[in-house]
Amino acid sequence: MNAVQFLEDRLMGPLSRFAQNIYLQSIRDAFVIFALPVILTGAIFLIIANPPTTIDWGIIHAWERGIAPIQAQIMFPFQLTFGIMALTVAFGVGYSLAERRDIDSVMAGILSMLAFLMTTFPVTDITQVPFGEILDYLGGQGLFVAILLGIMTTELMAFFIKKGFAFEMPAGVPPYVMRTFRALVPFMVILPLVWAMEWIVWSNFGITIPQAVLNIFKPLVSASNSYFAAIGMSLLMMILWSMGIHGMNVVSSVAYPFWMSQLAQNADAISAGKQATGIVTEPFFHMFTHIGGSGVTLGLVIFMLFSASKQIKQVGKTSLIPSIFNINEPVIFGLPIVLNPILIIPFILAPTVIVTLNYILFATGILPPVVIQPPFTVPIFIGGFIATGGSVFAGFIQIVNVVIAALIYLPFFKRYEKTLVKQEQEAAASEA
Repeated sequence: MNAVQFLEDRLMGPLSRFAQNIYLQSIRDAFVIFALPVILTGAIFLIIANPPTTIDWGIIHAWERGIAPIQAQIMFPFQLTFGIMALTVAFGVGYSLAERRDIDSVMAGILSMLAFLMTTFPVTDITQVPFGEILDYLGGQGLFVAILLGIMTTELMAFFIKKGFAFEMPAGVPPYVMRTFRALVPFMVILPLVWAMEWIVWSNFGITIPQAVLNIFKPLVSASNSYFAAIGMSLLMMILWSMGIHGMNVVSSVAYPFWMSQLAQNADAISAGKQATGIVTEPFFHMFTHIGGSGVTLGLVIFMLFSASKQIKQVGKTSLIPSIFNINEPVIFGLPIVLNPILIIPFILAPTVIVTLNYILFATGILPPVVIQPPFTVPIFIGGFIATGGSVFAGFIQIVNVVIAALIYLPFFKRYEKTLVKQEQEAAASEA
């Protein structure tokens, strides 16, 4: 059994099933569908309140002076959008999982959100608790508890309903009334249970559940921000894509909470005028590594447009527009790169080099930190500019990354092109 066959038989099947896990899919949906619009909206105000003062332009300095007296007011929408990210995720996980469990998704989302909200407050006189003190745990620092409670409360709700522990109303009762009473027992059982858990933790340790869980996960969050974590994630993504499996989906289903935690910490640090240290975030891959799509294939597509092979040129024409928006399935499956022993090498090597370069640039402060997560379809230069809160240099680095990756692809592309041209010439000769 060769290596490719071994990977297909022993590794690809389990990883495909892993990527389809309903919990991981629900977590991913919670971030992409529910949290992302909130984050992007808040990020606009973060940019306005923090002009890119590294650019020595008169208009930038005027901007800085103009917003200085009202910076706190401008940051208000940011703090109540980005700052409640975990609350949004709690709702999103509950909603998305309930859709897959075929129960009332809205009620499940509300239950998850209320359960999470209950854990963020100390069990004491709530009127004496400053809201600002818990805001961090409604945002990035509460993500892990939001995810866990979203899953646990929804599964308990599904259990109660499917086992008949719910008030069922007679026929003819309006649907909205039926929804209310069907959810009543899960609400009346789960919320007091969460309250009791929070009270126990607060009484014994003097901290809330999100604080306790954050202390447990802190080493993992730190490890996820290391160079070796970045390289490991990139290699796994590219190896899976090489076998025809969506590598980003598999890796992000596990890594997304860590990426978002780093991103939230960066945004909080910038808003507080502190040093942001998060490097390995979602935009680190989508904006700076996966330019043109996974494998940094935008330069490869440009080579394809001028190929001597009719087949490659046609695939290049089909792939150009999607690649501008960082979608490269036409390249991966049409060229193809999947199971192609020649092109797999640069497909893995190019992102490895780019991740290394980017990590050094971010770690040394040459590139400003990522503070915003643009949609992955934002084109080159614009994506880097937005992700770093307005750095022109970041957009320039994206272009440099594409050029470096293109140079890595070039000799392998020429070798593959030569093979196809020869096959096309032989096929034409046999038909003549």
